[in-house]
Amino acid sequence: MGIGLRSMALQSKHILKRASSVVDVPKGHCAVYVGETEKKRFIVPVSYLNHPAFQDLLSRAEEEFGFDHPMGGLTIPCKVSAFVDLTSQMRAS
Repeated sequence: MGIGLRSMALQSKHILKRASSVVDVPKGHCAVYVGETEKKRFIVPVSYLNHPAFQDLLSRAEEEFGFDHPMGGLTIPCKVSAFVDLTSQMRAS
């Protein structure tokens, strides 16, 4: 499991490098696209990538999209409301 997470982290860094090249993403943050059908763009701190709940979302994204998604950014397949709730909890802790 550790090797899978390490590999995922390296792949995420590559994706984030492309996503963070988009204008209006502050240093230390990355753009993610969230939604089951229509995607909404969020800017989140890179530190979220280390949080276990966020890593679970990344695993689901890998299963559904792989690491070469046509949107060119990190796409997370969950409901926007669930993502907002999760990031609110992460921000509070």
